Amino acid sequence: MADPPDTTGAESVETFVFPERGRWVVEIAVVFPDGVVRHRIDTHSTKRRAEISANLIKRAAERDLRGPLNG
Repeated sequence: MADPPDTTGAESVETFVFPERGRWVVEIAVVFPDGVVRHRIDTHSTKRRAEISANLIKRAAERDLRGPLNG
């Protein structure tokens, strides 16, 4: 599995789950001031597993956007 994209300087992040060739794909879109970067994360055999994966990835990326809690 590839490393997730770098979110330094990103403004927002979104994940997507969609079917492709009998599997469920998870993609992340990171919005920067100068454009959007989409990256395929992985595929899963069930929609539910893909949704769980997408949710965890989005939460982790949003945590990176906010920065450290203690400054």
